[in-house]
Parts: sequence; structure tokens; C-alpha cells
Amino acid sequence: MLHLKTTIKLLTVIFFLLLNTSCANDDDAILENPSPTNIQTQEDLTAYLQQVLNTKEIAGFAINIALNNNVSYSKSFGFQNIQDSQDFSNETIINIASLSKTFVAAATAKAIEQGYFTLETPINELLPVAVINLRNPEAVLKVKHLVTHTSGIIDDPNTYLTTNYFVLPGQNMSTNGATILTDALGLQVTNPEPLDDYLAEYFLEDGALYGETNFLDSVPGTTWSYSNVATALMGFVIEAATAQDFASYTKSNIMEPLQMIHTTFNILEVDLQQNAIPYLDKNTPLPFYGNHGYPEGSIHTSNTELSYYLLDMMKGIQGQSNTLFPNEYYQMLFTEQLASGVVPSFFAENHGIYWYKKDNSWMHGGNSLGVSSHMEIKENGSTGFSIIANMDATFSENTQKWEEVLQLIKEGIQQYIQNN
Repeated sequence: MLHLKTTIKLLTVIFFLLLNTSCANDDDAILENPSPTNIQTQEDLTAYLQQVLNTKEIAGFAINIALNNNVSYSKSFGFQNIQDSQDFSNETIINIASLSKTFVAAATAKAIEQGYFTLETPINELLPVAVINLRNPEAVLKVKHLVTHTSGIIDDPNTYLTTNYFVLPGQNMSTNGATILTDALGLQVTNPEPLDDYLAEYFLEDGALYGETNFLDSVPGTTWSYSNVATALMGFVIEAATAQDFASYTKSNIMEPLQMIHTTFNILEVDLQQNAIPYLDKNTPLPFYGNHGYPEGSIHTSNTELSYYLLDMMKGIQGQSNTLFPNEYYQMLFTEQLASGVVPSFFAENHGIYWYKKDNSWMHGGNSLGVSSHMEIKENGSTGFSIIANMDATFSENTQKWEEVLQLIKEGIQQYIQNN
């Protein structure tokens, strides 16, 4: 999940770059928001969601709704590629951004079930080189701290974006979108580097990104700070403990058991012809990109395959699945891990393993360059839904637009659930 709205200098550059693409969207901005009215059938919900698409600045999206351990509704809207009039379908592949962290959660539970470590294991007992909090050198960082964002490891806003994100080779670099990513944000055109090489720059003394700005002066477990880098490190902890690269480990232990055959953390395995174009706005497609710290937000999947995952998590909460591991490990994923008040109230009430609890539901969202996602499951596992979209919410001018779209879609989904 990016926090670009805090980078004032970059946003100033982007503002001028976007002036010639924003004016075409003024008509959309003044259209009245649709209101869900008596949504009872699939047809009612489809008509409402089509209205959302028609009135908001969104290229395409897809949703799943699961009731009583079955997918009750699964449909896609809009375009995966506006310029080529290519429809967004349930088989369209898309980056789900930080919703990927819930797959890190599943991989963590699997590694615990296999006996590699526990939530209480200090990570330096697993890593080939110790990670030290330079602002609190005596701190003992444990697995449970990484998976609840309480490790004291933070994303340095001055370096996180430009050193983690990269544009894939072979993209059209003459577009406004490409200019924004390379000239304004400073992304390089390159292939992914190994996870350990990326993290070495951050955590080793001779690393280019090494320094106190990567840490909080805090006692692990007491201060919550959402951290992409700490999640990437958790991926490497699993990699080090299992002696298997993280992408391969999740494929064999998570994706394959769930029959998610086209789902991957490895950007080089993605068929980009089937991948949704990420859009800054409907007139500004972005080139395809990746993350060197890929565990934190690089799952590529389809609406269909995401429904398999949604259903399994719901069944796991209810004690009705052992597809990935025995049920006690599903319960671990959805057990509150932190003391009351550690997670800021604006964000959530508490944390499971990456999943967070809010409004009687377990949930996680994701926003990356030109893509957004969200998943919610009722705390008893009775209902759940997922939303994926090639709509940007990372730049400040787009954050509110996505939040409005998300709220509108959720209102329609919730009314459908209540009536079925």
C-alpha cells in the first residue's frame, strides 16, 4: 500500500502532467451518485453496479459475493483495456496490491503448521544475518511483530517507492503514464531483483538504504505502523526458514491446493496480455510494473480464482476447511493478536495475522499504482465479498474517488446480502 499523498514534491510534478488528462473527466465528476434501492436479485445488483461504473472515474472492476459457503454472485464490469475496448472479465488477471498480505498470512500459518517457527520465534533465529533496530538495538523482533505491523520497521517515504517499484522492460515508455512513473516518481525500467538483495540494501550496514529512518524507537508489539518493508521481510523469513523462495513456497502450499493455477507472486509468470491495464485515470494508462519487495503487494490473480480463496477463508473461520492446514491454523489467522488500543481506531479495532478486524468483520484492502482491491468476511464466516479494480487510489486526487466507489459498491453488496 502506497502513501504517495505525503510526497508533496512528486504530487506537484504529477499535477502538471495530469492537467491535459483531467479535463475530459469533469462530466463524470458532476454526475449524481447512484443509490441502491431494494436490491434483491442478481439482476438488481448488476443494474446498480453498472450505474456505479457509468457515473464514476473507474475503468473496470469485478466482485464476488459468497453466502452460505457458496459464491452467490460473481461478475465483472467495464474494461481491462479501455483503448482496445477489451472487457474486464472474471478471468482478467490483475494485481491485488496489499490484499496480497493475506496470502503472506496464509504462508505464515502454513510454515508454523510445518514446524519451522512459531509466532513467538525471534526472527534473528531464522535469518542468515541479524536485523537490528538502529533506534532500539536491544529490541527482540518476533514473527508476531512482523505480521501485525508492530515490529518498529517502517517504510522510509524518501526511498520506499523509488527503490521498491520498477517498470517492466518492453513497455511503451512514450505515454503520459510512463513519464509519471519514470520522470516524476523515479522508477527504473528493470527486471525484479532477488528478495534478499532488495532487503540487504535496507537492513545490512553496507546497504544503500540502511539507516535509522527505517525504524521507530519503540518496543516491539506496542506501536502500530503499517509497514510494507516489514511484510517483505516476513516473506524472506519464510524463505530462510523453509529454504524455498517465497513465491514458489506460496504457489505449492497455498495457490495449488486452492486450484488457483493462474495466481502468482512472480510478475515474470504473469501473462500480460490477460492482465488488466492499471489506470491513473481513464485517460492515463500506466505501464506494467513490479515490486522488488514483492510479498507485500504483488499477487496477480483473477476474480474467479480470488473467489476460491474467499470461500476457503470463510470456511476456515467456521471450522469447515482443512484445505491449506488443520483448522487451528485458520483460527490463528483470525484471532486478535494485539492489546486493545494498539491499532489506531481510525484504521481498525485489532489485528489477526495481517487480517484486521473492524465493524464485526475481518478485512484487508490494497491500493497500488492504478489498481485497488478489498475483501471482507463477517467474523462468523457467514458472508464475504471481494472487489478488484484497475482504478488508482494512491495519488491524493484519486484517494477520495476510490473511497467513494468502494462505499457505493459495498452499499449495493450489503443490500444484496441482507435480502438473500
